[in-house]
Amino acid sequence: MKKLELTLSLAIAVALSGCSLAPAYKAPATPEAQAYREVGPWVTAQPSDQLPRENWWQLYGDAQLDQLQTKLLASNATLAAALAHYTQAQAFSAESRSELFPQIGAGAAGTRQRQSRSAPLRDGNAGDVYDNYSVGLQGSYEVDLWGSVRNTVTEGRDNELAAKADLASAQLSLQAELADSYMQLRGLDQQIALLQQTIQAYEKALKLTQTLHAGGIVSGLDVSRAQTQLSDARSQWSQAVAQRVLMQDTIAVLVGENAANFSVPAQTVAISLPVVPIGLPSTLLQRRPDVAAAERRVAADNAGIGVARAAWFPSLTLAAQGGFQSSKWANLITAPNRVWTLGPELALDVFDGGYRKATIEAAKAKTDEAGATYRGVVLDAFRQVQDNLALLDNLGTASTNQRDASDAAQHALDLSMTQYKHGAVSYLDVVQAQTVALQEQRGLLQLDTQRLRASVQLIRAIGGGWSTEQLARK
Repeated sequence: MKKLELTLSLAIAVALSGCSLAPAYKAPATPEAQAYREVGPWVTAQPSDQLPRENWWQLYGDAQLDQLQTKLLASNATLAAALAHYTQAQAFSAESRSELFPQIGAGAAGTRQRQSRSAPLRDGNAGDVYDNYSVGLQGSYEVDLWGSVRNTVTEGRDNELAAKADLASAQLSLQAELADSYMQLRGLDQQIALLQQTIQAYEKALKLTQTLHAGGIVSGLDVSRAQTQLSDARSQWSQAVAQRVLMQDTIAVLVGENAANFSVPAQTVAISLPVVPIGLPSTLLQRRPDVAAAERRVAADNAGIGVARAAWFPSLTLAAQGGFQSSKWANLITAPNRVWTLGPELALDVFDGGYRKATIEAAKAKTDEAGATYRGVVLDAFRQVQDNLALLDNLGTASTNQRDASDAAQHALDLSMTQYKHGAVSYLDVVQAQTVALQEQRGLLQLDTQRLRASVQLIRAIGGGWSTEQLARK
């Protein structure tokens, strides 16, 4: 009869262990567009036309950028901290999974004790002082009647996946920051080269005015104007060099190098603007690691509601203990000295002053907070993509117009210099043409840099080469 009762109790416990008090999970709804508004230097991505999964920056075809990105992955301090955080989340997840299994321990003790002569139920023939030796095993297992343990495991697993997505998001952000800084550095290299060429041209112009002034053809005012232009160009060159030093130092920190010992060789070869494959807006949620992290946190907090609700119901623990106990060490492990205990323990909090109710309300509010955060992250993701698409589209038009302006300004400068040599115009006309030509040429270089930076931010906004499939990989 006792065996039948025990079997029935275990069967009921197993059946109840299939219960879960967590709400059925569904990702929060978010507004989605059917298409992006802008059109420009990108194509609609096909299944076989995605960004490189890991090395998306290879679209720019720059070997130096490739080397710097490799250094970043190996040495960046922020990325190392994010990896350590993910490792912690893995450990916490493994810690919660351990609750699914019985806890088994072993122990041994040897004590000398004295008991009170007035102790209740004391055997009058027993001595006051005696030895107590014991050795044994003990085990316990909490039957997951209401899904508390399984929901805790689910919560830990979802937090682990969120931390993994956080790591991917941190990596993508740092890679994009490095690529963005690199584009600025290369833009400065081009501006420095332009200013060097300009300085050489202005030096020739100064010599020309000095020669003409020596021959009494022009006044000293022309010499002063030529000298002013040359000095101003040299000043602009020094400012650009200073900006390059600061940008180079920024890159040094990103790749984990000491700025004092780090340098990037100058390079003036233009980087081509890549064609970025853009998926539909509906696929963005699967391609952004920060969106995935926010969604997994909603799922984790939803499981936390189940854990809080389970506290209203009794917990069942199966415990067993066995071993040997004796007042003498000799022959401790013998059949007469054997002891054991076996039995279930049912526990229920009867009164807690509203603690459990407050815990449930807090868990629900935390889930609502995570849901609102998720929706905000999604909306911001759509905005970032749309902003950079619009930026690239309009900067492309601006670049075309700027190139025309630069060509026209250079033509005007060439004409003014020719006319000045023949005495047809004053040097003031040359100065004005020089100023406009340099301004338009630098403006064109700055626009090209802006377009490259916008393309980097667009790639970052669509998640690089990342996808939610990577969350399932260990």
